[in-house]
Amino acid sequence: MIMTRSQKETRKHPGCGNIVTFAQFLFIAVEGFLFEADLGRKRPAIPIRYYAVMVTMFFTVSVVNNYALNLNIAMPLHMIFRSGSLIANMILGIIILKKRYSIFKYTSIALVSVGIFICTFMSAKQVTSQSSSSENDGFQAFLRWLLGIGALTFALLMSARMGIFQETLYKQFGKHSKEALFYNHALPLPGFIFLASDIYDHAVLFNKSELYQVPFIGVTVPIMWFYLLMNVITQYVCIRGVFILTTECASLTVTLVVTLRKFVSLIFSILYFQNPFTLWHWLGTLFVFVGTLMYTEVWNNLGTTKSQLQKEDKKD
Repeated sequence: MIMTRSQKETRKHPGCGNIVTFAQFLFIAVEGFLFEADLGRKRPAIPIRYYAVMVTMFFTVSVVNNYALNLNIAMPLHMIFRSGSLIANMILGIIILKKRYSIFKYTSIALVSVGIFICTFMSAKQVTSQSSSSENDGFQAFLRWLLGIGALTFALLMSARMGIFQETLYKQFGKHSKEALFYNHALPLPGFIFLASDIYDHAVLFNKSELYQVPFIGVTVPIMWFYLLMNVITQYVCIRGVFILTTECASLTVTLVVTLRKFVSLIFSILYFQNPFTLWHWLGTLFVFVGTLMYTEVWNNLGTTKSQLQKEDKKD
């Protein structure tokens, strides 16, 4: 449901990603300023300069991901591509943290890579075939799609780098999920000044959308503002849950939960919006999903749990 609200907005207004992101950041920042920062009287446990680096990456990733939707990137491909965060984290972990992994995990990364490649390649064929009748228009659409793929790749790697940076901060200063949530959304707010004209233009478009009577309270508002409100609320619940999860569970567990959420959102997107999704897309999605499960060693954990239960049964 979280992604469905956002998709409904971007479906009606494909360039509305900036106003959606701004509303999400503003809501979370105001809530954090009131209840976490205690109106600015509470000093942060992690120095502001570290948050400044983190939010620069966080803000960049959010804006670039939203901008990719303007570059012939379909929402299902957008979600599938972003689900490749495991491979990005592994690559940067090897390069930056000098980590080494088992053959089993390298195999899972290969599956994720093949899955993303299949979906990317098939979407490229769809973009070319669904473009205008002239070859020039088709070629221009394909170039825009390539630019969108480049934007998604950059955002994917930047997000992985941010995760590594966040991991080192938590090891040094301890885990402060609510504080991190607040500063990650409050500090980037001045950056939206550069997007002010786009945000204003879409606010005007939102005002011109059809009227909608809000259930139970009977208030009539433009329907796009109602969609935006629902998106902000559900996104707040989602992102707060993720930040809390990072302090309570291992990073692999968090990654698995987030990937499963993306997979469910993908299914909702296909069914609700009737996006073109071929058997090749399903195969690619399956590879990404199975590769993610292999990476997190779910089957090994299930086997260990089963053997422990059998031992307990024998004792009884």
